[in-house]
Amino acid sequence: MNIASSPIKTRLLAAAAALLVSFSGTVLAQPKVMRIIVPYAPGGPIDVTARLMAERVKDTLGTVIVENRPGGGGNIGVDAIAKSAPDGMTIGIAAVATHAINPWLYSKMPYNAATDFAPITQMLRVPNVLVMNADTAKRLNINTLADLIKYAKANPAKLNYASGGNGSAGHLAGEMFKAQAGIFALHIPYNGGNPAQLALLGGQVDFNFDNLATASANIKSGKLKALAVTTAKRSAVLPDVPAVAETLKGFEIDTWWGLVAPAATPRDVVTKLNQAFVAALESPETKARFAGLMAEPVGNTPEQFGAFMKAELAKYEKVVKASGAKVD
Repeated sequence: MNIASSPIKTRLLAAAAALLVSFSGTVLAQPKVMRIIVPYAPGGPIDVTARLMAERVKDTLGTVIVENRPGGGGNIGVDAIAKSAPDGMTIGIAAVATHAINPWLYSKMPYNAATDFAPITQMLRVPNVLVMNADTAKRLNINTLADLIKYAKANPAKLNYASGGNGSAGHLAGEMFKAQAGIFALHIPYNGGNPAQLALLGGQVDFNFDNLATASANIKSGKLKALAVTTAKRSAVLPDVPAVAETLKGFEIDTWWGLVAPAATPRDVVTKLNQAFVAALESPETKARFAGLMAEPVGNTPEQFGAFMKAELAKYEKVVKASGAKVD
């Protein structure tokens, strides 16, 4: 019998075709995987908290992966968020650098921080802290923020401070502090926060405005002396250290980040995402993990986060322009 034209072949081909259709249907029916774009390298606080959030929302939003897109001071990854499909399947991190500082620091921006995003929720804030080398503070008899200001006024141009680079949060906090206190201290930019901290520990510089998560171990060990935190009020994670605002009224500058979607994302989708992530932020497990990072969870409405980012953008316009910082 010629099997090439037999009924057997016909049945085999039909079965194969049905299997292919079934397989294709299964592939097409698989749900899309949601992703959070982090505009910084893996391993840092922003990346760690994004991965924590991805894990916490999987029961309500399904599988969520974190995709790191570092480069350009965060601009490359954030631009990818802005240009993604507005279907709620791609969201990402908006941070103080990308949405408040960079628009004034870079002469050309690939996105518009004010109009290209739909706010979802602020995730957290991390206080910055004014720290001195403990030996330097002892030698100069500086025990409080008022002492530092008094010394700087009595000894003009003798103090310096380090930061992770021109236009960094530490640099801008230092410039705000100098302006409001009416003092001068030489800014020494380093290539990143870690080299700046090493310079402070080594006594090459006098003080820094550092991230509390980074500085806390050296504060606890006694190598650094914490004079003040930069949040409007004292931080719950460092309650014995006063706020700068207790000496310089209205002073407030801290590190923050949150979640945004592309601007055209439907309102109901944004609402669903907000509810899922705010619930995750309010869970005891998340609060405990964030406390270990010296971070305070925020969790607010899209409107509140949008208004906050707008205010931060306006605030940093003045700060960056006053500092004269530019990176391109």
